[in-house]
Amino acid sequence: MGRYKNILKNREDAAKRLYDVIPMQRLKDENWKLIAVSRGGLELAFHIRGKYKNSIDFLFSEAIMAPNNHECEIARVCEGEEIVINEKLVSAFGIKYDYIYGEAHRKHEEKILSYIYQYRKGRPFTSMHNKIVMLVDEGSETGLKFLTALKAILAMKPKAIYIVTPVIPSDVLEFLEPFADDLFYLYKIDDYVETPLYYEELEKIDEERIEKILGEKSEI
Repeated sequence: MGRYKNILKNREDAAKRLYDVIPMQRLKDENWKLIAVSRGGLELAFHIRGKYKNSIDFLFSEAIMAPNNHECEIARVCEGEEIVINEKLVSAFGIKYDYIYGEAHRKHEEKILSYIYQYRKGRPFTSMHNKIVMLVDEGSETGLKFLTALKAILAMKPKAIYIVTPVIPSDVLEFLEPFADDLFYLYKIDDYVETPLYYEELEKIDEERIEKILGEKSEI
């Protein structure tokens, strides 16, 4: 764990280092669509794109926590109400699926729809049919954000789908590999703890910054 602590300065530093592993010329020429799966991923996507004109969007999702442990994520729901469940945790804790589906619907109605109206003025997520997509996040403790986004976008039948993240647990990398055409990363870590540990600083991404990157100002 110690050898990777503060291995990255910030998201901009991570983006610059990722230039060496992402085929940037292809990203430009083939007009890859950059899709963030978190606020930090949105900022990272902005720095990766740099001077290029590739579009950036945010695929919103919300965590569903265990009923008796609000720090334990057992599932995640996406914009189209796609749900990915950590079956091992659900089974271990004896959690009922009715609870998960109920929470998924509530999170979708109360949170995800509000994000869509605030940041996209109600516009639904653009279809990625026959597009080349790159999912972006600043790190990945469990892989659930990526997996939820993969489930949503693969249903749209993209031409190709890639994943990029500066740091990733070795087991999550192995788990995600069959679902993506390729994964681009800087460090795979066996004893991954939490993403902020691997950065010197992770500036908070506020609403104004999200709106600026997505290119739309909320009128709400």
